[in-house]
Amino acid sequence: QVQLVESGGGLVQAGGSLRRSCVASTRTDYAMGWFRQAPGKEREFVAAISWSGGRTYYADSVKGRFTISRDKNSVYLQMNSLKPEDTAVYYCAARFTTAQALGDSPRWYDYWGQGTQVTVSS
Repeated sequence: QVQLVESGGGLVQAGGSLRRSCVASTRTDYAMGWFRQAPGKEREFVAAISWSGGRTYYADSVKGRFTISRDKNSVYLQMNSLKPEDTAVYYCAARFTTAQALGDSPRWYDYWGQGTQVTVSS
C-alpha cells in the first residue's frame, strides 16, 4: 500500500505563486499526476509526469504557468501567475507504471493524496 502525503498550498493573491509537494511512502516506479476540484465541479486534470521524469503533460488551462517535476519518490507542482479560477482542492495521484504513457483521467490512477486547499484571491 502506498501513501501519498501532500504539503504546500494555502492562500495567495492573484498573480502570486505557490508550490505543492507530494511524497510517496514507498517505491519510485510510478507516474504521478495532479488534479484539482472546485466546489460543485468534477475533479479535473492539471498535470502529470512519467516515472522517469522524462515526460510531462499539462492541461491547457495551466500550460505555461504551472510546472510539474519530481525527485525520486516526490513530485512537485510549481504554480505561477495564479488566477482566482485556480482556486480548488488540489490532489496528487500515482499509478504504478514504467511506461511513458500518461493519463488525464482520475480513473487511470491507483492512489491519491488527501488533498489540500489552494485559494487565489482577486
